[in-house]
Amino acid sequence: MLLARRTLKLETERLTLRPPVHSDFRYWAFLRQKSREHLVSWEPAWSADHLTRKSFTNRVYWAKRSIAQGTALPLFLIRREDEQLVGAITLDNIRRGPAMAGTIGYWTGTQFARKGYMREAIGTVVHHAFTRLDLSRIEAACLPENAASRGLLERSGFKYEGVAQSYLQINGRWRTHVLYSALRNDRRGKTMAGQV
Repeated sequence: MLLARRTLKLETERLTLRPPVHSDFRYWAFLRQKSREHLVSWEPAWSADHLTRKSFTNRVYWAKRSIAQGTALPLFLIRREDEQLVGAITLDNIRRGPAMAGTIGYWTGTQFARKGYMREAIGTVVHHAFTRLDLSRIEAACLPENAASRGLLERSGFKYEGVAQSYLQINGRWRTHVLYSALRNDRRGKTMAGQV
């Protein structure tokens, strides 16, 4: 509940990551609409009211509740030099107990893609998850043909783990995804050889 009393803010080299607020609506709706053609290929189908103020208001309230309850960390990427909304990243499905894990998802406006913003955001969110939230595992999934997202995850230290058949409905169809993870104490591929 402590998070509900103060504003959560994470900083990267060029970005401020913070929860969405009501005044973000116009910028969010504009960026989503402008990037729609690109985004719908990789996301669940948009509802008829996806870009409405009411839908966005519900999103803001969900973000506040999720942060307060410790179940998700939805953050907008704001470029500090001009306060421009670049995209969003969410650490969701946070599980405590034996799992100590969460799942990340993200999107970037078309004009901000391939400029390194999301790599900064992923690195900062993963660091926060491991050091402040005490999680042990961060998972991510993307479509096999999404070479940009796969490369981003791999450059961000995530390792390929396998394939999940019919994992999520994307643009109205059940789609197979490739799975990645980052571990707090990653020893995959390492041995004790030579440390005798």
